[in-house]
Amino acid sequence: MTGSGVLSGLDDRQLEAARALRGPVCVLAGAGTGKTRVITRRIAHGVETGAYSPQRVMAVTFTAKAAGEMRGRLRALGVEGVSARTFHAAALAQLNFFWPQVAGDTVPAIVDSKVRALAHAADGIGMDPSAATLRDVASEIEWRKVTMRSVEAYVDARPRGIGSLDVAAVAALMRAYEKLKDERRQMDFEDVLLACAGMIEAEPRVAQAVREQYRHFTVDEYQDVSPLQQHLLDLWVGQRHDLCVVGDASQTVYSFAGADARFLLEFERRYENARVVRLETNYRSVPEVLRTANALMRGRPGALELHPPAGRADASPPTSLTAYPDERAEAQGVAASVAAQLASGTAPREVAVLYRSHAQSAELVQAFADAGIPVTVLGGARFFDVPQVRQAVMALRAAAVSPTGHDFRGSVRDVLRSLGHTDEAPAAGGALRDAWEARAALLRLADEAPDGTTLKGFTDALLARAKDQHEPTLETVTFATLHAAKGLEWHHVHLVGLSEGLLPISYAQTFEQVDEERRLAYVGITRAARSLSLSWSRGEGRSERRVSRFAEEIGIRTLDVRDGRATRGASTGSGSSRSGR
Repeated sequence: MTGSGVLSGLDDRQLEAARALRGPVCVLAGAGTGKTRVITRRIAHGVETGAYSPQRVMAVTFTAKAAGEMRGRLRALGVEGVSARTFHAAALAQLNFFWPQVAGDTVPAIVDSKVRALAHAADGIGMDPSAATLRDVASEIEWRKVTMRSVEAYVDARPRGIGSLDVAAVAALMRAYEKLKDERRQMDFEDVLLACAGMIEAEPRVAQAVREQYRHFTVDEYQDVSPLQQHLLDLWVGQRHDLCVVGDASQTVYSFAGADARFLLEFERRYENARVVRLETNYRSVPEVLRTANALMRGRPGALELHPPAGRADASPPTSLTAYPDERAEAQGVAASVAAQLASGTAPREVAVLYRSHAQSAELVQAFADAGIPVTVLGGARFFDVPQVRQAVMALRAAAVSPTGHDFRGSVRDVLRSLGHTDEAPAAGGALRDAWEARAALLRLADEAPDGTTLKGFTDALLARAKDQHEPTLETVTFATLHAAKGLEWHHVHLVGLSEGLLPISYAQTFEQVDEERRLAYVGITRAARSLSLSWSRGEGRSERRVSRFAEEIGIRTLDVRDGRATRGASTGSGSSRSGR
C-alpha cells in the first residue's frame, strides 16, 4: 500500500487507476476489489490537484442508493459539488433545465404506472389482456426503447408474441400506449433518456451548454449500460475523451433488460489510447470463496482471476455443497446451519440466504420462523418508507422542537417507547417483529451517534440518510434474490436451490441465457466474505431434479460435497458423498 492524502492506503493497481486523471480510462474491477473506493479517491485526487473542478464532474451509476453512497464517500473526502446521479436523474435534471428554453413549456409528467397506462391503452383498442401479460408487455417496451428499436424493429427481433397476444397485437398495443402518452402529455422512464438525447442532438446550444458544464465523466457498473445509455453518454462526452468507466463483465446480470457488456469489453477498440487497469486483488473474501468463484468463471469472456492480498492465509472452511431430499428439508437444514452460526457468536446481520427467485423463499421463511431466527427480505419497502419508521421520525422531529431534560439518547428511547417499542423482542416472524426490528435499528443509530449530538441533529441526519437511501443495518438474517444481492456483502452466505431448473432457471435455454445465469451464480458466490454454503434439493416424491451444471463446473476438487438425507433438517447431514447427483 502506498500513496498520500486521499490516495493513502491504495494498493499499486488501485493507485494506478486513481492517478489516471485523464481519459479514456477503463478500470476492470473484480468483485471485492474496492472499485467504489478507487473511483471516489480518483475524483477526490483530481479535485485536490486542481485537475478537476467539482462542479464539472459527473459520476453516473445505476441506482439512487449507489449514487447516494458515492456522494457520501466524496463528502467524507472533503469533496462537495460533484454531480453523482443515476442516468435517469441526470437526464431528467437536464430536461427540466433546458426544456422550458427549447420548447417554451414544462417537461411532460412521468407516467406513474406503465402497466396501468397499458391497461387504459388496451381498453381503447378493444383488448383485454391479463395483468401478467400487461406486465410482460411493459418489460418489452422498456427493452425496445433501451435497445433503441422502433416498434417495427421490435417485431423483427421478437416475433413470438406475449401471452395470448401475437406479435401484431403486441405491436398494436405498444402503438396505442405511445399515442395515449402523447394525448396525456406524459413520458415514461425510458422516454426521459430518449428525450434528453434527442434534445442534445437537435439543439447545438444545449449540447454546447451540457459539454461546457460537465468536462469529466465517471461511469460505475459500466457492464450494465444499455445502447440507449451509451448513446446518451456519447452525447454528453462529445469529442472529448475525459471518461473513466468501471465494471466487471462477470457481473453482467441485466442483459434481459438491455444491458450490453460489449461496451466494457470493447472499450479499448472504441477509444484510441485507452488506459486499462485490472483490479484483481479481492479484499472481501477468504481464499476458498475465491477458488469457487474463479472455478465457475474460468474461460468466460472478460473474466478476472481474483486472488487474496499477498501474505493473506486465512484458515477458512471449503465451500460446501449439500444435497437435501426436498425443499422443506433444505430450508430446515439451512435454518439449522444458520442457528448454529448465530449460537457461535455470529451477528444475524452478517448472514444472508440467497436464491434465484422470490418463489423459493416461502419454505425458508417458515423454517426460519420455526427456528426463531428473525429475517428481512430484500425487495420490500425501503427502511425509511416503513410506516413505523416514518411515524418514529415524525415523532422525533416533534420532540426536537420542545426538548425535555433528558439526554439525547434517553429522549430517543422515550419517544420510541411511547410508540410501543419494548426491550424484549417479539417472536420471530410476522409484522410485530418487523416493526420491532425497525425501531431497534433507530435506537442503534442513536447509540452510534457522536457525543454531543442533539435530538435535532439526529433527526436531520435521519432525513439525510433517507434522501441518500443510506439505510441502517437490521439485526436480522437477510433473504434476497441474486439480483437484489448485487453490490452487497455478508460474512456468511448460504446459496440455495443450486439445481437444474432453478439455477440455471428453467427458461434459460440459449447459450447466452445460461451464461447470464452463471454470472448470477457468480454474483451470489462473491457476496461471501468468510464462508459459503451451497445447497440443492433432489425433489424426491415430486419432480426429481439434478444438481446444477454450475456445481459440476466448479467441481468436487473445490467443493466439500455433503448429503443432507440422513438427518432431515440437520445443518450438513452425516457422511460425505462424492456424487452431486
